[in-house]
Amino acid sequence: MQATPLPLRPFAAHELPLVRATPETLEGYGRLIPDYATCPIEIVRWPARGWRPVDSDTGDEGGTTEGIFEFWWRGDMLYGRNGAVGDTYLFGWNRDPAEAREDRADASRTQVLLWHANYHPDGGQVFFPREKVPFVVPLALPGDDVTPDKFTAFWFDGSAGLYIHPNVWHEAVFPLAERTSFHDKQGRVHARISVDFAREFGVYLSVPLRRP
Repeated sequence: MQATPLPLRPFAAHELPLVRATPETLEGYGRLIPDYATCPIEIVRWPARGWRPVDSDTGDEGGTTEGIFEFWWRGDMLYGRNGAVGDTYLFGWNRDPAEAREDRADASRTQVLLWHANYHPDGGQVFFPREKVPFVVPLALPGDDVTPDKFTAFWFDGSAGLYIHPNVWHEAVFPLAERTSFHDKQGRVHARISVDFAREFGVYLSVPLRRP
């Protein structure tokens, strides 16, 4: 389970550049996939702790896990549940969290304000829309010295899914819909390395929810 978000005072947000997801723009991050069932997942071999190597026929046998990843808005809050690992998350808000309310009926959702992102060192991950709903994904290239300005928001038209390489920073996917779900497949170990934007940089990431 993710840590509890830290309220940020004073409020500040860093808006991400928004680009269309294509084979060229996704280079290094991952790739578009036309079919969920046949998409292989990269599994990273368990690292050796000393000078003796991990035996070549071991350390990558954990396999994958898969399930349905659901996303839904509740007023100003965006929630998700990853059925592949049995966890539920608060991903972010569409306005200053201090003003956000779950019971707001007229929420105007032009962005998701993120407090958190992560990467998986043990394997890749695939998201494939169960309905043809456009979605946006924030991504940053590998490296633990990540900063907010290294993230880009990628827009997908919903006709294909996204495969994310191991070690690529991300925070799930954000559909341009009130509620929808994706097929999800990832490494079974599910190791997670995280960044907390509010605690580390004093900002939220603003992910635009629109077409570029």
